[in-house]
Amino acid sequence: MTPLHLTADAAHDELAARLAAIPVELELPREFSPEVIAEAEAAAAHPDLPEADQTDIDFVTMDPPGSTDLDQAFFIERAGNGWRVLYAIADVPAFVTPGGAVDEEARKRGQTVYAADGRIPLHPTVISEGAASLLPEQVRGAFVWDHTLDASGNVTVTSVARARIRSRRQLDYPASQADLAAGRGPDAALLGMLRDVGRARIALEAQRGGASLSTPEILVSMEDGRYTLDRRRLLPIEDWNAQLSLMTGMAAATMMLDGGVGILRTMPAADPAAVDKFRRQARALGLPWPEDQRYGDYLRMLDGDDPKHLAILHAAASLFRGAGYTAFDGSAPENTAQAAVGAPYAHVTAPLRRLVDRFGLVLCEALSAGTAVPDWAREALPELPKIMARSSNVANRLDRMTLDAVEAALLVQRIGDEFEAVVLSAGGMSGSQHRDGGRVQLLDPAVEGVCDGHLEPGTDVRVRLTEADIASGSVRFALAG
Repeated sequence: MTPLHLTADAAHDELAARLAAIPVELELPREFSPEVIAEAEAAAAHPDLPEADQTDIDFVTMDPPGSTDLDQAFFIERAGNGWRVLYAIADVPAFVTPGGAVDEEARKRGQTVYAADGRIPLHPTVISEGAASLLPEQVRGAFVWDHTLDASGNVTVTSVARARIRSRRQLDYPASQADLAAGRGPDAALLGMLRDVGRARIALEAQRGGASLSTPEILVSMEDGRYTLDRRRLLPIEDWNAQLSLMTGMAAATMMLDGGVGILRTMPAADPAAVDKFRRQARALGLPWPEDQRYGDYLRMLDGDDPKHLAILHAAASLFRGAGYTAFDGSAPENTAQAAVGAPYAHVTAPLRRLVDRFGLVLCEALSAGTAVPDWAREALPELPKIMARSSNVANRLDRMTLDAVEAALLVQRIGDEFEAVVLSAGGMSGSQHRDGGRVQLLDPAVEGVCDGHLEPGTDVRVRLTEADIASGSVRFALAG
């Protein structure tokens, strides 16, 4: 989809002021204190590199174009009828002294958040985009996960240990997808194995009942000094690459549960009432969810570019609620599953951008080696779920407020204009009838908003814009005619 650009200078200036104000309202600090910067610079100048050396392995990274905070690098080779996957994760613990200034600031922030005019990082950039980032042709410390997979993609053996690595190349998704399709480039064989492993892991995900929402990604960014809004579908190679992270997170959860200490990313199974409601919604939209089909398989068959399917995906969000973190030390928690993954799962693959991963990596390294878990990591476990819940709430609010402001700015000069739209959801149910009001998405531009009138999810409608306010982020429509 072509990015949407603002053309009115007045609207752009008002939007720029609003987007700059949102992080301030949410009390998100853009700067680090001199004490934090000094400690980070000292750590970056004298990195604690592991003794083990795996710099002879041809690791590569794969991220969106232009990324500089590179958490992961991978290498894949055939191993009998299966594969060996080496997955290297940035050694952030080597740059953060427990209880030090960088550690304390990271606990306040929780995670990197992405504002429209640039990210607000978890760590000073001298660490996150410099000394700890797995940039190409740089010797870096990493936690290297070593997975052996059988022909079906099942992990049969896993270990993790710190080692020195050197990424050979920094790949990006669009170019890699194109190279794979054309069978060209120095990484064609590696990308082919990534595709094969990814597809095998996706098949296993379907077997265990995992699921994901394949809705278009919404991107707000600045281009040539002007804000843009873009909605795009993820490339297949992004899903295959994500499977390496999911596989590692599942292995980490197993290590933690076997070792009796850790922190899991959990999400309960959908409430039966929510499942029943979703079944009714899918049936009303003309694409019933078969009783004998797992919801992950059902969601995988939906196409986010189809208006009716998009409305179903929008309704399916009700099945993905209650995600959080569960820490334990001793006995395993009662709920260990991440319902969307379909298995126990832990966050350990993004320590540059997420606080909890730093602790998970240290726990798994000790458990894999059979050594004692460091006291500082164990003592932090009870507070991590609260830190991550707070920071995730703030990040979600930032995303929502940013998108609302940009969508309002795109339409502020078009009050009274009419648009073609699809109904995403209605205001509720009364017997078999939907109450008035709901949410619609315009076909062009692809903006969502509240709409007044009698709406039926999944139907095509023509709407008139009645309100677009940048300051509040409010966009409202009424049925036309």
